Amino acid sequence: MRKHIIRLSLFCMAAGALPQACTPALDYVNTGAINPDNVWNDEKLINAFLTDIHGSMIPSWPVNGNSSDEAMNAPGSMGNYLRGIISVASDGQDLVYTNIDKINFFLAKLPTVSPTVLSEEKKKQMTGQALFWRAWDYFGKVVTFGGVPLILNPQDPSNKESLFIPRNKTSECVTQIIADLDAAIASLPDQWDNANYGRIDKGAAMALKGKVLLWYASPMFNPSNDQSRWQKAYEANKAAVDFLKAQGKGLLGAYGQIWKQERNKEVIMVNQFSYPDHPFNQAGIRPQPLTQGDANRNQPLLPLLHAYPKKDGSPMQFDPAKLLSDPAYNEQYMTDFVTNRDDRFYATIFTGGTPYPTPDLPTGTRYWSAWRKAADASAPGGFKYISLASDQKAVTIGSGVSGFFEIKGLDNTLTSTVIGNAATDWVEIRFAEVLMNYGEAANEVGKADEALQVLKDIRARAGITPGAAGKYGIAAASQAEIRDAYISERFVEFAFENKRWGDLRRWKRFDLVNQTKFRQGIYFVLKDGEKIEWTDDISNAAVRKKFTAVFIENLDGDPQYKFNLDTSHWFYPISQKNLEASSVLKQNAEWGGTFNPLE
Repeated sequence: MRKHIIRLSLFCMAAGALPQACTPALDYVNTGAINPDNVWNDEKLINAFLTDIHGSMIPSWPVNGNSSDEAMNAPGSMGNYLRGIISVASDGQDLVYTNIDKINFFLAKLPTVSPTVLSEEKKKQMTGQALFWRAWDYFGKVVTFGGVPLILNPQDPSNKESLFIPRNKTSECVTQIIADLDAAIASLPDQWDNANYGRIDKGAAMALKGKVLLWYASPMFNPSNDQSRWQKAYEANKAAVDFLKAQGKGLLGAYGQIWKQERNKEVIMVNQFSYPDHPFNQAGIRPQPLTQGDANRNQPLLPLLHAYPKKDGSPMQFDPAKLLSDPAYNEQYMTDFVTNRDDRFYATIFTGGTPYPTPDLPTGTRYWSAWRKAADASAPGGFKYISLASDQKAVTIGSGVSGFFEIKGLDNTLTSTVIGNAATDWVEIRFAEVLMNYGEAANEVGKADEALQVLKDIRARAGITPGAAGKYGIAAASQAEIRDAYISERFVEFAFENKRWGDLRRWKRFDLVNQTKFRQGIYFVLKDGEKIEWTDDISNAAVRKKFTAVFIENLDGDPQYKFNLDTSHWFYPISQKNLEASSVLKQNAEWGGTFNPLE
């Protein structure tokens, strides 16, 4: 069917340029038209087919602040799923096989290509890349639904009945994913040359294999805690770490440079952005009025803000009652919050009253996403909070609602007028993730020393001091404590990297979100009678004394926006329209069906 569609469209394009192109007696042959069959006689076209698969599947920068307890985009924007309002009708997901179809077609055609067109080595490398992407796609499906129909060869659309395939067991899908990745690992080069940088290589395939096995060993798929699964995850991730180290990969020295120094040693899998061909529009993650169009997304919430440790590795202390009643405690809290934090805090989070990375502001001017009180008889308590940023720029939308913003990966050379032209690469898999996957699995197979060493390495790179005992502030000792330490460390290390929601699901830890109840925040409020200059810096103790920290229990301002995730649903349902289109598809048991995604 694909061939006929391409052939028809190409014919129409060629014929449309000719007068009387549809005259029955026309015998003109357009030798300039691309014949689909000729694709497989041209190395460049074959490579373009594979590149199209890569380009359509590789993930991009996530701007999804409403997806977990990391951040929010705006008041009232909390999704129903987070609120526990769920149903097949609203949450059903479609089974989409567009990419699988393209990959299977490519894999079927590649062996037919003449060796005069493609060498066997190039065929091997292309096969490895295609198998990686098939594994990637099926992994995404399994993470969403559990087992899905495994389609490994091109289908014949003229045989309608053959198109309807029942779901395979989850275990069968995982076996196939690992088989594809093992074949890819055996086929791919250790690294590509500069001209092909960014293509999938052996290290990326090994990293994905480790990630797949980590998920399969995690509580979501492994509620009985089958230790053999953890052992396989440990072995695969350790092999990936060892191989990547041998290739010169490792933790980049400065955390914040990961997204500024292209092609650095931490990059394992990357979507390379460039202007003007493939820019990243960063308008959404910048605050108004320092951007244009969409704005104020990914505003960090209090759980994330508190998750970053201090420079000595100790955790932030927070007591809302003392914050309100004890001025000395409040002052110390602000000092601890603003100064001497983990390097990752400053590379990821913008705090009002510190230099915002944009040339839109005059040199030395701070962006004050902080607050002042204003009388308002209609507001609770008879007052409301007004953004200092609104005063600064004479606008009413100023500093969003949380008062904090994401700056990870932000191009600090762009003014708001050209914020759509960013060329910051998106690192989908980096060495730190592979390392932490290995460390987490090591803990589950009883190798506590290895697990703790990974945490120490991660914290050392973040600028945390080792302390006299050389523990980098890590108090964990037991397996359960180390497990919790990994939960906390991943929250910080991978903030805004589209990892948090998946981690919460695979750990089956929605309770961590629900226990906060609301999307909470902290406001730095200018004390009555105090004034600031726009060149003031809250890192200065004298400036901080002009403010008091105020706990905001519900940034949405409405009690209906409350975390209430359903802890009996871990897989998503198949959409009703998919079920109605096929008599052989079965719904997940969690959603009223008969399919068990744990088999």
